Amino acid sequence: MRIRKGDNVKVIAGKDKGKTGKVIQSFPALGKVVVEGINKTSKHLRVRKQGEKGQKIEYNAPFAASNVLLVCPKCAKPTRVGYKTLTDDKGSKKVRACKKCEEVIE
Repeated sequence: MRIRKGDNVKVIAGKDKGKTGKVIQSFPALGKVVVEGINKTSKHLRVRKQGEKGQKIEYNAPFAASNVLLVCPKCAKPTRVGYKTLTDDKGSKKVRACKKCEEVIE
């Protein structure tokens, strides 16, 4: 998956379209991400013991990684992610790159 934890992303589809946020968690096997302040959902917890009150908990639910674009740290534009191979004396390394400005991300 091209989106990783800690990346800044912009939502391109869904109820929060146009908002930006930081990726808190990513689930590569499921193709989903959790973004700070995006896709807020609430969950009701029932009373367990007598005398306690029920609670309403708000959390950021995961959603499809295909609905976000990475915001390039260099050019500050939402962009697709490509890959480049960097070679040096130790060997080669595959790194992420911005499709607009061709800069290496990370």
